[in-house]
Amino acid sequence: MRELITGGNELVALAAIESGCRFFGGYPITPSSEIAHEMSVELPKIGGKFIQMEDEISGIAVALGASMTGVKAMTATSGPGISLKSEQIGYGFMAEIPLVVVDVMRGGPSTGLPTRVSQGDINQAKSPTHGDFCSIALCVGNLQEAYTQTIRAFNLAEKYMTPVFLLLDETIGHMHGKTLIPDFEEIKPTICNREEFKSDPKDYQPYGVPQDKPAVLNPFFKGYKYHITGLHHGASGFPTEDEKLSQNLIDRLFNKIESHIDDIVEFEEYEMNDAEILIIAYGSVSLSVKEAIKDLRKNGIKVGLFRPITLWPSPTKQLKALGKKFDKILMIELNKGQYKQEVERLMQKDVTFLGKANGRTISPAEIITKIKEM
Repeated sequence: MRELITGGNELVALAAIESGCRFFGGYPITPSSEIAHEMSVELPKIGGKFIQMEDEISGIAVALGASMTGVKAMTATSGPGISLKSEQIGYGFMAEIPLVVVDVMRGGPSTGLPTRVSQGDINQAKSPTHGDFCSIALCVGNLQEAYTQTIRAFNLAEKYMTPVFLLLDETIGHMHGKTLIPDFEEIKPTICNREEFKSDPKDYQPYGVPQDKPAVLNPFFKGYKYHITGLHHGASGFPTEDEKLSQNLIDRLFNKIESHIDDIVEFEEYEMNDAEILIIAYGSVSLSVKEAIKDLRKNGIKVGLFRPITLWPSPTKQLKALGKKFDKILMIELNKGQYKQEVERLMQKDVTFLGKANGRTISPAEIITKIKEM
């Protein structure tokens, strides 16, 4: 293990480079700008490319273009930037272009609270654009995960040929402290690279894959002919309005994710073995929850934490089971209850809610008070 004293955004940049990312396209926006800054400094040292474009739209456009050549690519932004990138994100879903999209969340809508913490982009990460697709969104809960979940985001993007959201809230992004991360030699064997077609080019059908598999897009300029488009398309990538092909395409965009839920979904359980009250929280809020649980347990109140790390697709099986097991459930978020809606849908019951949307975090003392009220 390596011991570093650094920040969350900086750890994202380090992990991206160690994952093999060699292209960053984007535009500065608080509170994610440190990621772009680190990439601008470090990528040229290893032969990578950094480009600051004129706006968020072109920032993701060049990142998608780089990814089409076979290069691992990333862009980073905050909620207003996701809004601007949404059309190109949809293109990434439809054309099946792997890309890591980092969203360091701040208050909104519109320009909101640029320098304050929020978890207001949870629903946006599920549905950042129009149409039918299945989003993958990971949520970082501490400094170590700013590194490890970035590695995982790149692996999932390459494995399932899709944009993957990496969510940090402003507290995690700007948190600075000591953390332990794996040595690169430990990480290297886990790094995933996209599949390539190796046979005769005349047999190449990039989208002609089984219904539970992603497209196999060979890098541009290597002699494999195919078409890439945001339109509905057939096996070769050329546009189609055929009803069967169109339905099969959208079904596959869902199936390639939903048939591999166990591989994609990740979560943490803390003090759950004997818990009588359940707290559900994610991101930086979970750090306050853990401190509150320590104090509550000293006073004989048995509380446990379930923390979804993969927010989308949600940990469906686990949340349904917890809904049957617990009567007292507290959902805590830095928004008006965006993930609470998903929790209640899966558990089929109302849960108690503690939230803020004013740019301030939720303290352990506030959590303790709420639990005692329950």
